[in-house]
Amino acid sequence: MNNRLPPAWAKHIKSGPVPKPSAPALRPGSPQANPSRPDARAQSDDLLLKQAYEHKQAKRPKQAQDLCLQVLARTPNYPRALFMMGTICLGYDDETALQYFARAIAEEPRNAYYHLSLGEAYLKVGEHSPAIEHMRYAMELQPDLVAALCALGRTYVESDKPDLALPLYEKALKIDPDHPEIRVGLANALSSVGRMDEAAACLNQAIERRIDLPGAYYRLAQTRKFTNEPPELRSIFHELGNAKLGPDGARLLHHAAGKVLNDLKRYGEAFDHFRKGKQASQPFDIDRYRRWVDALIELFTPGLFAAAERSFGNPSEVPVFVVGMPRSGTTLTEQILASHPDVYGAGELPKLGRVANAIGLKPSLAAKLNGLVDSITPELSKTLAREHLSYLAERSATALRIVDKMPHNFELIGLIGLLFPKARIIHCRRDAIDNCVSCFVLPFNGYHSYSDDLRTLGLYYREYDRLMRHWNEVLPGRIFESRYEMLVDDQEAQSRRLTDYIGLPWDDACLRFFDREGSVTTASRWQVRQPIYKTSVKRWKNYENEIQPLIEALGDLADI
Repeated sequence: MNNRLPPAWAKHIKSGPVPKPSAPALRPGSPQANPSRPDARAQSDDLLLKQAYEHKQAKRPKQAQDLCLQVLARTPNYPRALFMMGTICLGYDDETALQYFARAIAEEPRNAYYHLSLGEAYLKVGEHSPAIEHMRYAMELQPDLVAALCALGRTYVESDKPDLALPLYEKALKIDPDHPEIRVGLANALSSVGRMDEAAACLNQAIERRIDLPGAYYRLAQTRKFTNEPPELRSIFHELGNAKLGPDGARLLHHAAGKVLNDLKRYGEAFDHFRKGKQASQPFDIDRYRRWVDALIELFTPGLFAAAERSFGNPSEVPVFVVGMPRSGTTLTEQILASHPDVYGAGELPKLGRVANAIGLKPSLAAKLNGLVDSITPELSKTLAREHLSYLAERSATALRIVDKMPHNFELIGLIGLLFPKARIIHCRRDAIDNCVSCFVLPFNGYHSYSDDLRTLGLYYREYDRLMRHWNEVLPGRIFESRYEMLVDDQEAQSRRLTDYIGLPWDDACLRFFDREGSVTTASRWQVRQPIYKTSVKRWKNYENEIQPLIEALGDLADI
């Protein structure tokens, strides 16, 4: 769960909502529009919401939610309570967060903070157009709102428009040079367009000002490969000894130290830091995940696809789905394809996951998936496919192929098969041990908590492999397997196979993927700015003594 609150709430506690010049009349029944509302109740509501905020800050979302619902039970549509509920839901139930923020805006249409937060919620679910719309409106209402400038900058970076982000961060820097989000955000925008030296300089400025030190050090470590010990390494060690350092900061600093030490080939020290950075707050439930895979295999049978073959989905060939474990070569594959003039690389799109959640195809409902077959009608499949194509068209209206490289769509290949019977599906596969080690050494968010423990990571990989074998059985010939090792060994031959599979003629631009313009927002941003290199193959041997629990869990999938 994302515990970062949008910047609005503390502002509300201190000074109340944003002034509303020329505000439209509020609907009858709104707390502000009701003069009969007792002052005592208003004070009591606000006291409860302050307590809810304190619970939220202390990472007690259940208690915070209970207090907000208590306020809404006696004062329906109270905008501050609606807003607070949105902040609580943001990060673990983003669809509900969208609803709460929209309801808050309905009560206070000219509140800049509410529009900003709704925009951030849209960004989380990958809906860039409405995110930009609400963030821009927040800036119209409050032109010097630094949080809105930074949020819009992040959105432009994620929507492949990093050039539009740069002036926003520069304006924010003039307004508040010490704001914690600006320099790191500006560095991300610069590195997204390959301006690594400028990004590093920006991060060094943040470090000098002691602004978001863990984040700045971690991102600085990603801007280049180190051949000599940099002075920053000693500074990172010093910061790790800070008694006031929180767990999130420690996680980033340990991974920054690990990255530098790995570059310096001090592998034992590096892995010690990676291990310390992977202290999971909540262990991943591998048994629950296994039941989810069981349910998917039971639901998506050859008979289901045979019945759906003629009447389901949309025959469009525009969508291309690049799937696989994280760190399996999905970004590299997308960049090669996106270098083709007829292909648009859209990055990691959460849209398919939203569709799956909306129709009940999610792990929490694994035991009830059998009833899903009857609910997915030909008409519904056509509607969902049409909406998805419109979503893709917002990214590019002219590309013949649009690549979605969300790795975990490997879980949803069955849904892809129902919605887009002619869509290309590229499965990126990499040496199992290398793949898992590469996951372990990165500070993934809570969604990837399976990577926080070596044994669990190996067991998770086995479930991924089991599911992919099922998809190949029920959709024979539909999935193209791209081996990372083959790609780095003979880039041209494998790249030609990829372009041929997606039905396009060869273009030599695909050989110079590292020169293409456009943003890269994943952990691979430094690597994909380089020509193909082979040093990641059998990288796990550097850590062989430390990863025995992983190798044992992988069993026969471990190529040793």
